[in-house]
Amino acid sequence: MNLFEFDETYRRKYGRIAGLDEAGRGPIAGPVVASAVILEVPIDGVNDSKKLSPKKREELFTKILQFGDVGIGIATPSEIDEMNILNATKLAMERALESLNYDVDFVLVDGKHLNLSKAGECIVRGDSKSMSIAAASIVAKVIRDRIMSAYSRIFQEYGFGHNFGYPTPDHKSSVKMFGPTTFHRLTFSGVIENLDERILEDWRRSGRISFERYRAVLKKYQKLFKQQRLV
Repeated sequence: MNLFEFDETYRRKYGRIAGLDEAGRGPIAGPVVASAVILEVPIDGVNDSKKLSPKKREELFTKILQFGDVGIGIATPSEIDEMNILNATKLAMERALESLNYDVDFVLVDGKHLNLSKAGECIVRGDSKSMSIAAASIVAKVIRDRIMSAYSRIFQEYGFGHNFGYPTPDHKSSVKMFGPTTFHRLTFSGVIENLDERILEDWRRSGRISFERYRAVLKKYQKLFKQQRLV
């Protein structure tokens, strides 16, 4: 069964469907980006974004926008710190669904244990089975990579243009050397242990981070160093 035929079995049963996927759950910097895609016609070459070259993703991204209905949802680093990555991913997916032009009857979600407000089904490795999910994975990946490349011009020391916020050795070394930025996920391992509590307080006082984010990060920061003192 090809990817479009996989989706057809759900269309016949439920009606209009959307594929949902995200990019950016694993990085230590930047947002998590979700995409919802409704595809009524097949697009040749659409597959799991991880199996495609950047050039091919960009080509397919243009075709998906042309032939599909596409919704985008983003959860910021602040929201990730405040509510954790799982809940922030759900939030981004809900926002992606809300930004579609058409309502859907059923949602196919890549992964597992991501219950959303819409009726749907989680499909493990769905981006290699469903064309709608695969299209969503391409859109989410392209959008997030563009965001990270843009921020690489602001935070030049961290290499966001090539590591895209993932905890590569060079990125972790930069965080250790220069300290985290507000664009980092301050509650994440690899970041929080390099955070200076005085800088965190300065960010709160200057309004660079919200009080809710400050409270969430400080709570985890104090817990981390309490555990280290007990070791």
